[in-house]
Amino acid sequence: MSISSNSSPAKNSCSLSFLAPLGAILFDIDGTLCDSDPLHYYAFRVMLQEVGFNGGKPITEEFFVKHISGGHNDHLARTLFPDWEFSKALKFIEDKEAMFRRLASEQLQPMKGLDKLCKWIEDHGLKRAAVTNAPRPNAELLISKIGLTDFFEILVIGSECERAKPYPDPYLKGLQALEASPKRTFIFEDSVSGIKAGVAAGMPVVGLATRNPQKLLEEAGATFVIKDFNDPKLWTALEELEREGEVTTGTH
Repeated sequence: MSISSNSSPAKNSCSLSFLAPLGAILFDIDGTLCDSDPLHYYAFRVMLQEVGFNGGKPITEEFFVKHISGGHNDHLARTLFPDWEFSKALKFIEDKEAMFRRLASEQLQPMKGLDKLCKWIEDHGLKRAAVTNAPRPNAELLISKIGLTDFFEILVIGSECERAKPYPDPYLKGLQALEASPKRTFIFEDSVSGIKAGVAAGMPVVGLATRNPQKLLEEAGATFVIKDFNDPKLWTALEELEREGEVTTGTH
């Protein structure tokens, strides 16, 4: 499909006013709700070195960002280990995920400003869903650790859709489950593949430059990019949405 959302007039303008009145927000999990990428990077670096990947040299963070971050596990198994039997490669990925969960259970922290944003969403009665390429055990653990189990109405897992991100299927499934309109919904994402998925699903995406370079997120189609949920750019956009929403609802 053609991705027309990239040509939205709001592109890089730090405005979401065209969505008023806002109805829903969709969230990625890893690197968006919480800064989990360092834990993924550590687990991959240790375990890949153990099996002699890259000649036994530790992978760099640049390699992780370019080739691993935001990827779906089946895809990672095939691309990291093209010469292995798929079952063996997938077992490696599953073992890595188990290591990640051990690390996350001890070290995970919510993204800065998340509590403030969640309260704003609840106060405005917005629908919300978490949409991720992470395996379900990871997703449920992360959401539980940051205290948002009861916050999300829907949890969409990429591997449970026909196609995972960067295809739009997970975000389209989230929209359908919430009975929300793409014209009244936006997405928070931190990865290139996730931003491409959101844009392909017809929604604006606010990128989080948690670990991935801002330039890559903008090139993937992010409407604008923030540092975390305390970023003044985000709150300026949300306040503008509030004003536009009041005007819109007041004219009907």
